[in-house]
This record gives sequence, structure tokens and C-alpha cells, in this order.
Amino acid sequence: MADTDKDLLKAEKEAEKAAKKAKQERIKQSKPKKDGTIVSRAGKSVKKFWKDFTGTIKKIVWPSRLQVLKSSAVVLVSIIVVGLVIFGFDRGLNALFSLGEDLAEDLGAAYSISETAEDAGEDETDAQTEAASENASEESTEQATEEATEEASEEESETEG
Repeated sequence: MADTDKDLLKAEKEAEKAAKKAKQERIKQSKPKKDGTIVSRAGKSVKKFWKDFTGTIKKIVWPSRLQVLKSSAVVLVSIIVVGLVIFGFDRGLNALFSLGEDLAEDLGAAYSISETAEDAGEDETDAQTEAASENASEESTEQATEEATEEASEEESETEG
């Protein structure tokens, strides 16, 4: 029995060693092998890329000439319609702003005319006030001169008499 236990332990150890070896072999196989130089590996990569590329190109379904012409016509008509709509909006907004500008100029002209009339009225009032002030000051100067003249003639008459 002792021999059988030893044989079993030995068999288990050998199985573990074999499992480790198999695991290491799988790791080695999963790593890419570096066969050849960098130039040969680059050449293989380019060859693989070109093969994949041509396979993908073969899968593309190209449209017929008629489909291309129809699609192009749809695009051109759409561009023309959108261009005309934008042109219409542009013209409409320009007309609206022009109308608003004309209205503003008319209101500005009316306001400046009424303002000028008010200014003229104020100027006339100011001129009348200044004229009245000048007249009043001239009259008071004349009255003062007359009074001074009268006083001077009274004093002369008193000195003579």
C-alpha cells in the first residue's frame, strides 16, 4: 500500500509538470512569431492589408449610371429651390427694412420741422424779450437822462435866481 501511495503521488507530480509544460506551450503558440526581419514582416502586413482591401471593394454595390444621374438631378433641383427660398427671404427683408428706413426718415423730417418751428417760436420769444428788455433799459436811460437834465436846469435856475 505504501508503494501505491508513492506511485500515486509521483503520478500526480508528473501530471502537474505535464500541465505546466502544456500551458507554457500554449502561451508560446499564442505569441506571434517574429519570422524574418522588419522588412519582411512589413511586406507581409502590406500584402494582408491589400488582400483585405480588395475583398472589401468587391463587396461594394456600385449604383448604375441612371441612378447616379437621377440622384444628381434631385440634388441640383434641391439646391435651386433652397436658393430661391433664401433669395425671396432676402428680398422681403430688404424691402421691409427699406420701408422702415423710409418711415424713420419721414418721422425724423416731421420731427425736425416741428422742432424747428418750436425753436423759431422760442427764438421769436427770446427776441421779443430781448427787445423789450432793451426798450425798457433805453427808456429808463432816457428817463434818467431827462431827470438829470431837469435837475441840472433847476439847479441853474436856482443859482441864477
